[in-house]
Amino acid sequence: MAAVNTLIRTRLASDVVLINQIGAHIIGSGGKRLRPMLVLLAAQAALYAGDEHIQLAAVVEFIHTATLLHDDVVDESDLRRGRKTANAVWGNAASVLVGDFLYSRAFQLMVELERMRVMKILADTTNAIAEGEVLQLLHINNPDTDEAAYLQVIERKTAVLFSAATRLGAVLGGLPREQEEALALYGMHLGFAFQIADDVLDYVSDSDTLGKNIGDDLAEGKPTLPLIYAIQRSKPEHAASMRRAIETGGLDSLENIVAAIHESGALELSRAKALGYAESAKTALRVLPESAARDALLALADYAVNRGY
Repeated sequence: MAAVNTLIRTRLASDVVLINQIGAHIIGSGGKRLRPMLVLLAAQAALYAGDEHIQLAAVVEFIHTATLLHDDVVDESDLRRGRKTANAVWGNAASVLVGDFLYSRAFQLMVELERMRVMKILADTTNAIAEGEVLQLLHINNPDTDEAAYLQVIERKTAVLFSAATRLGAVLGGLPREQEEALALYGMHLGFAFQIADDVLDYVSDSDTLGKNIGDDLAEGKPTLPLIYAIQRSKPEHAASMRRAIETGGLDSLENIVAAIHESGALELSRAKALGYAESAKTALRVLPESAARDALLALADYAVNRGY
C-alpha cells in the first residue's frame, strides 16, 4: 500500500496547478483505500509474483476518486471524509474537469501495462459505473423505488469496481477461469455488503465519525435500502412522511424519520441483507488455496459490515 500511495502521488502530478491542488485535496483526505487493497490482496491470493498489481491498484483508486469528484457535484455535497468537498472549495466546474483528468490518467496507466484483457475489464467497469450514476439519477426523489431497483444501482455504482479490483488480481496471477470468477464474485458481493452497510450508517452514525453529514442520503432524495424497508413496514402516517421527504429532499422531519426507521426494524433487515452478501463473498473464496491473503480477504468481508464509518 505504501508503494501504491507513492505511485498515486507521483502520477497525480500535472503542470496545471489547479489539478495538483484538487488532486492533493481529495487523495490526501484519507479514505480506506479499500479498492486498491483488494487488487493487491487478490493478486497475492493468486500467487502473483510481479509488481504490476501496484500500478493496477493505483488505476482503480484513480477511477474511484474520479467518481467521488463527480458524485459530489451531482449530489451537491459539501462534506466528505470529514473535510470540505472539492466542489465546495473550488466549484463544480473544476471538480468535474479534474475528475475527467483522473479518469484519463487511469487509462494512461492501464495502457502502459499493454494487457488487452486488463483494459477491457476496466473499460467495461467504468462504463457500468457511468450507467449506475444515471440509473441513480432516475430514482432520485422517487419514493416508489423498490429493492430490486436499488440493488441494480449499487451493483453498477459500487459493486462492479470491487469486482473488477479482485478480478484484476486473478488475471495477473493467471488463475484458471473458475478461480478468477470466484474472486470476481467475492468482489461483487463484498461491494453489495459494503454499500448497504454504508447506507445503514447514514442513519445510525454521527457526522464526526462518518465523515459526512448525517441524513445526506435523505437530503439528496435517495431511496436507500433502510428507507425502502421502512416505508414498507411503517405505520401509514410515518410511511407518508418518508415518501414526502424523499420527494422533496427535505430534512425538516429528519429526527422523526430516523426514529421511525429505527422503530420499523428496517435497519436490522438492511444489516441482515449486508451480512448475507458478506457471507456469500466469503463462500466464494472456498475454491482458492489457503493463504494469508485469502484470510485477509475473508476478514475484509466482516469489516465491510461491522465498521463504524
